[in-house]
Amino acid sequence: MEPREQRIYEEAVALWREVFHEPPPLRTDGTTMLEIIMRCAGPPPYERLHSPHLRPSTIVGPAQPKDDAHLG
Repeated sequence: MEPREQRIYEEAVALWREVFHEPPPLRTDGTTMLEIIMRCAGPPPYERLHSPHLRPSTIVGPAQPKDDAHLG
């Protein structure tokens, strides 16, 4: 096994044990383990308002409807 593949395998085994609290399946390479872990994890939640890439001044909520009763 190449050093890169060995490192991927070792990282995948550690992540597998952390996520599933059990040893990884036998005869599984690191890439396959990572694919299984990612499929089980699903997509991360989308939290736009908590994004570190947005400044508070760029976050805008939905427009509020105008109240016709106060226009008169």
